[in-house]
Amino acid sequence: MSNAANMQALVLENYGESFILRGVARPAPAAGEVLVRILASGVNPLDIKIRGGNAAHAKTVLPAILGIDLAGVVEAVGPGVNRFKAGDEVYGMTGGIAGVQGSLAEFAAVDATLLAHKPSKLSMREAAALPLIFITAWEGLVDRAAVKPGQKVLVHGGAGGVGHIVVQLAVARGAIVYATGSAAQKEIIEGYGAVAIDYQAMTVGEYVAAYTDGEGFDIIYDTVGGATLDASFEAARTYGGHVVSCLGWGTHKLAPLSFRAATYSGVFTLLPLITGKGRVQHGNIMQEAAKLAEAGKLRPLMDSREFTMDTAMEAHALLETGTARGKVVINII
Repeated sequence: MSNAANMQALVLENYGESFILRGVARPAPAAGEVLVRILASGVNPLDIKIRGGNAAHAKTVLPAILGIDLAGVVEAVGPGVNRFKAGDEVYGMTGGIAGVQGSLAEFAAVDATLLAHKPSKLSMREAAALPLIFITAWEGLVDRAAVKPGQKVLVHGGAGGVGHIVVQLAVARGAIVYATGSAAQKEIIEGYGAVAIDYQAMTVGEYVAAYTDGEGFDIIYDTVGGATLDASFEAARTYGGHVVSCLGWGTHKLAPLSFRAATYSGVFTLLPLITGKGRVQHGNIMQEAAKLAEAGKLRPLMDSREFTMDTAMEAHALLETGTARGKVVINII
């Protein structure tokens, strides 16, 4: 049970181990910060990698309180914060890496620039599912590729966490959207407004011919990485095609892209939390997500199972075993 001086939190003491639920000091908001009473914490594949010690790029400092995404209610504001007040419902990608406290706790003192007001049309659980995946989608599709109405956009992994958000964002911005997935994911992909492409049934050359008359796609957003990124280079439109990837961490040959006079951008969503630079843009992006959600143009695919801090390891197991059916969220309070 928490009181004014402490709170309950899930603490990771060592990589590869389970969380420990224990009392820790409750933070107070410093200048420019907001104290958030956390109601829901989104679980991302990155959280699984961090807990397992397989995400050096996240610069985790142990012991750590993980949880990158949150949704909750403002408890108090620090000096200099004017955009939020006690009682406001907020959400954002706020911590869980680089020594910044995450959302697997009852409260967090959060940099106010990272937050936005929660859209009223989304539940706390839905709001907590969105920040990392929406920011990743926006940074690639809008900030890097500058998607325009009428462009042909191909999304690799269109039913995945980031992928299904890229599809919705591209549709909302007037693009003609195609997305790869398995035959079993066809209904999900088409439900978000894209043309489903069974990557197991069609080669790159076949779907480029079928859907672009052999010209290639204007924008390709790769959320899979590896060989799929290589395939993306081959599917880009000659003269002006643009490939974006949020998993472009391997070694790749750029010749197919260069021969098309096409371009490439990488997305590394964690950078503002790690460096402290660019955080205002993350808050701005979450405001854009709220506008789309309020307009009925954005909704995350959710796993219906609910978890608490007591069962958080079960939530992680769903992602580890690949059995999650949408975004997994842990209820905090």
